[in-house]
Amino acid sequence: MTIFVLIAAVSHVLGVLSSISALMSTRTPQGTIAWIVSLNTLPYFAVPAYWIFGRSKFQGYVFARKGQDSALRTALMGLREKTASAVSSHGQEYGRVRAVEMLAQMPFSTGNHTELLVDGEATFNSIFEGIAQARHYLLVQYYIVRDDEIGRELKDKLIAKAKEGLRVYFLYDEIGSHKLPRAYISQLANAGVSIHPFHSTRGRQNRFQLNFRNHRKIVIADGRVGWVGGLNVGDEYMGRSDKFGPWRDTHMRLEGPAVMGLQLAFVEDWHWATDDVLDLTWNPDPAPDGDRHVLIVPSGPADAVETASLMFQHAIHSADEKIWIASPYFVPDEGVIGALQLAVLRGVDVRILIPKKPDSVLVYLSGFAFLGEMIESGVKIYRYAPGFLHQKVFLVDHYVAAVGTANLDNRSFRLNFEITAVVIDDEFASEIEEMFASDFANSSPMTIEQIESKSFWFKLASRAAHLLAPLQ
Repeated sequence: MTIFVLIAAVSHVLGVLSSISALMSTRTPQGTIAWIVSLNTLPYFAVPAYWIFGRSKFQGYVFARKGQDSALRTALMGLREKTASAVSSHGQEYGRVRAVEMLAQMPFSTGNHTELLVDGEATFNSIFEGIAQARHYLLVQYYIVRDDEIGRELKDKLIAKAKEGLRVYFLYDEIGSHKLPRAYISQLANAGVSIHPFHSTRGRQNRFQLNFRNHRKIVIADGRVGWVGGLNVGDEYMGRSDKFGPWRDTHMRLEGPAVMGLQLAFVEDWHWATDDVLDLTWNPDPAPDGDRHVLIVPSGPADAVETASLMFQHAIHSADEKIWIASPYFVPDEGVIGALQLAVLRGVDVRILIPKKPDSVLVYLSGFAFLGEMIESGVKIYRYAPGFLHQKVFLVDHYVAAVGTANLDNRSFRLNFEITAVVIDDEFASEIEEMFASDFANSSPMTIEQIESKSFWFKLASRAAHLLAPLQ
């Protein structure tokens, strides 16, 4: 009995102390209240859960990035001066552009060429061609890497380049790639590839947390050409999965000064994972036929503000004619929901494209907690039917388009390291619009009747699942 009383007392003391931490650090009032109630009523379960899932800031990374005596900061001090010649004037001319530049903490650059890559075959053909043409170094970063057909093809090509004498750096998320065999990693390392996990649990304050992920997908060749978008490395992304069938995804190839933004994000992640500062090329050479304005927007739990959420809100508020968004996971926060509703009231054509076949039951159920409200307010929700839709793309009017890794959910807004390429160019936006039109043609619009016809138990499960949105 004495031992039981002692354990109970310690648990409740830890619950109170953890409540203070939640009060001082949790970003949303709803999340704060939920944690405080659970920590003080069920501390035996809530305390370990809080220290694994409850944190909203990724401690350590921000200091590694911004510390005055940081080796990374010292190495990159001249970067702004080097890239000054490639800076676009849009930020000075348009307040809307200036706002997103402030979020990215870097300016739009000009002299870029972009190529839209639709689905897995086009994406990996382009990436593999770029790897073959690389002459100095390769930077590779993925959230999920699998030891399957496409994963082994990537491994073999990287090993071949390492044997040619190129420096090859490979960063993967150890949670997303938890099934990656040790042999896969060893084969790359033995061939001379520098391969490391992101180390999301590195540092004393991060030791027990599992909720932060590096969700970025980046490939860079020689600091001159880069690829970014929704595709990880796995056969399902090539449409070879019996479970998901055809896989609908979007990537892009980027050439020009904006590649420096991709490279900077990789270098910061690499520095966190290894403490090393990479010696790379930082020349913002324009693409031969580049005339597009591009901004790379990295976001993550080390940011001072919720960059990804604010980026989406800013895009929605900037729309005069249309805002079309594709996301496999649609569990937006109140700011995004309000922005979408205001856009409808302004007369904007607001469309959200989501998958008909989900890969997460929780996310699927959570969506039904507010989809009815969205539809009633005039937001058009389309569900893509042929297979699983995984692309993360948005279009603003006829001139701004973005391709990246961020979803419309709490995880991308607050917990994941993400990256998005924003392009100001009528021609590229037109290509994105045509792609959307094709996707809408293969989708069915949701109706309020479909929501209301659900059973009581389904609606109850939906509301309960929505409460777990911070963990999804």
